Amino acid sequence: MKSRTTVMVSIVLAMLVASMDTTIMNTTMPIIAKELGRFDLYAWSFASYMIASTILSPVAGRLSDLFGRKRVFASGIILFLFGSLLCGLSQSMIQLVIFRAVQGIGAGFMMPFPAIIAGDLFSVEKRGKIQALFTGMWGLSAVLAPLLGAFFVEVMTWRWIFFVNLPICIIALLTLLPYQEKYQPKKAKVDYIGALLFAVGITFLLLVTVLEENQLLFGVIGALFLIGFYFFEKKHTSPIVPLSMFKNKTFTWININSFLGTVALFGTSSYIPLFLQNIAHLSLFMSGVALLGTAIGWMVVAVPAGKWILKYGYRPLLMIGNVLLFLSGILLVLLNDNHGFWYVFLAMIVQGLSFGLLSTVGIIGVQQLVGAHEKGISTSFFMFCRNTGTAIGVTIMGALLTSGANFMEGIHHLFIFGFFGSILAVLTSFFIPGNQESSVVAQSKIS
Repeated sequence: MKSRTTVMVSIVLAMLVASMDTTIMNTTMPIIAKELGRFDLYAWSFASYMIASTILSPVAGRLSDLFGRKRVFASGIILFLFGSLLCGLSQSMIQLVIFRAVQGIGAGFMMPFPAIIAGDLFSVEKRGKIQALFTGMWGLSAVLAPLLGAFFVEVMTWRWIFFVNLPICIIALLTLLPYQEKYQPKKAKVDYIGALLFAVGITFLLLVTVLEENQLLFGVIGALFLIGFYFFEKKHTSPIVPLSMFKNKTFTWININSFLGTVALFGTSSYIPLFLQNIAHLSLFMSGVALLGTAIGWMVVAVPAGKWILKYGYRPLLMIGNVLLFLSGILLVLLNDNHGFWYVFLAMIVQGLSFGLLSTVGIIGVQQLVGAHEKGISTSFFMFCRNTGTAIGVTIMGALLTSGANFMEGIHHLFIFGFFGSILAVLTSFFIPGNQESSVVAQSKIS
């Protein structure tokens, strides 16, 4: 029990620093760019982190299946700590972009493990409660990050937004040490070539979301690498992404649905604060507080989700989650310059209810639908689909925001996109096969 408690502390702290680091950069990056110069590299300080963390997440999950959770998770914490130190010491924007990539590699190795280790330690019934705790860290960071960012910039220096990660990462490492891992890794040859093909292919595809020129060329190159990856994986005895997982239609459609749902509206949190600051004239802090609605809605459904899965199965819950996503899309399409904090807060609660169901049920589903030695890659691949969808959705929304004749028209355009995306997500939820309850119950008894 003590080992389980300490690893939970480690996981929660790792989640907190990773979530705060993303949010705090949104508020402080203009000041950093002003001091370091090279404002043309502004977007790359986010892109290098996003690309590195996204492509490394599935690789980390697979490595944990082969070598154990503790070792790979600890490596992620150390890399994130080292990257944070380098970011804080940056003397130029180029250095910051490179060091943010190092930090992103660490984040990619850390982020899948709260769900993976929870899948090892807790039954299906209890797993929703644990994931609700993790979600609370994202909600807490939405409030803490703007406050800490303002404090460091005004009282100390922006460099402390990175240095503050160091003691937290050290504590996370120390609390991980007593953890006695239950999972017995399955030793196998590491698929280095497959990992390289996957990483290069996804990198080129994600570059399409941040580059202003040659998008088609980068997209084609990325697609060719992924085609090569597919054929290579079919022949490998221990592939980095086992293609056999996708023979299960429930597993496949859960991932497709998660991808489409996040493309549609998961990027809302990037643009709602802009609306509240520019149209509703709220402070930076209050615009962050509005996002707490998402965390509240998420936790309300995440806590009982495990029991609901055992009672109803995946399909009905995922369909309800997508309908809620559609309702939040309606609320956001109707958003106008007369609306303020409470309307947005309500829309965020509905969206939180939606993603709380889709994420919690989805993660538990992909874990229970594969064997024990594929649980790491199945979990991290689900998160990879979600992160990739978010990156694509945020990019499309950003382009639509600037396409309007004015700010409010741009906001309306991007939420129309989200609304139609939510309709597509609802439609794909009908393809998720039902009648998975028996396998869930059986697997939950084993775990």
